[in-house]
Amino acid sequence: MIPQTTPILEKIIPEAEDFLPLNGTDYLELYVGNAKQAAHFYKTAFGFQSLAYAGLATGLKDRESYVVQQGKIRLILTSPLRGGTEIGKHIDLHGDGVKAVALWVDDAEKSFQETVKRGATPYLEPTIERDAHGETKRSGIVAYGDTVHTFVERKNYHGTFLPGFVEWKSTFNPAPTGLKYVDHMVCNVGWGEMNKWVEFYAKIMGFAQLVSFDDKDISTDYTALMSKVMSNGNGRIKFPVNEPAEGKKKSQIEEYLDFYGGPGIQHIAVATDNIIETVTDLQNRGVEFLTVPGSYYEDLLSRVGQIDEDLKPLQELGILVDRDDEGYLLQIFTKPVEPRPTLFFEIIQRKGAKSFGKGNFKALFEAIEREQALRGTL
Repeated sequence: MIPQTTPILEKIIPEAEDFLPLNGTDYLELYVGNAKQAAHFYKTAFGFQSLAYAGLATGLKDRESYVVQQGKIRLILTSPLRGGTEIGKHIDLHGDGVKAVALWVDDAEKSFQETVKRGATPYLEPTIERDAHGETKRSGIVAYGDTVHTFVERKNYHGTFLPGFVEWKSTFNPAPTGLKYVDHMVCNVGWGEMNKWVEFYAKIMGFAQLVSFDDKDISTDYTALMSKVMSNGNGRIKFPVNEPAEGKKKSQIEEYLDFYGGPGIQHIAVATDNIIETVTDLQNRGVEFLTVPGSYYEDLLSRVGQIDEDLKPLQELGILVDRDDEGYLLQIFTKPVEPRPTLFFEIIQRKGAKSFGKGNFKALFEAIEREQALRGTL
């Protein structure tokens, strides 16, 4: 069991202190209304595999969790077993969404102490958990909204996932779709809060600003937003932080904040080595993606230069392309995967590029606006 790293993107960010340090993303925990059905969805639609389970059968009385994995991506899908729980209140306010971003560290107690002394609000005091396979230590701090960051130390553990979980054996394990690791996670925060959370990641977690976009970079005729990308020193953890900007109509960030009930994770970008094969497979399994007009592809090569892929399958699938000084990337975005227009996924393949698709922002946000118009929320 190897926690996630992102070797393709790994680079040293000189301004980042990396005093924790962070080795990669360990898991993402989503609070959902029906964990069993959510696990089936992620297996069937996205190609995740059964990994671990915790619930009544393991002695828990208040919750049930299913863990699924693909590549180095691990999702914990957790639901309450009774009314009136904190998990249930979270779901009532936010709908299904990401509660915890767990970060793999060498020393969970040191990570907790270092961040708390810099001003972080504690969420989980350093806690040792043991079973027959060894022990883990976890701690955690509060981030934006109801989202938390958990630090996971597992160097002395050799079990399937974590103490308290048992192996989840299933006869239904659809083939994976080629998803490798979490490339980045985008958080939406409220009006005027972007710099507050940029400072949080810089001061409390030792991150540095990788890139920033203002409303001139990210705008259409109707809506706008601002964004700054924060990265830890080895480049394995990247958090673009978005806030709304003034526009003629309601932006996607405002829509998210309204329906999610506050700040949270807007989308999870997951990497693949072959985006054409992955997206084709995902579409065949029923995953729905945003689409862009065919005119987007008319001058694509003049904008981004030569690429290895044929244009025809990219256009048929709706995959976007952008280039920076270090190469190019291919990306596509799902429609929201929940009833509320909140959480969605990005599928990304990097061919050297370290950027985030700035050249695609206008086409992407116009596609989102078309969906907003259909929902009546633009």
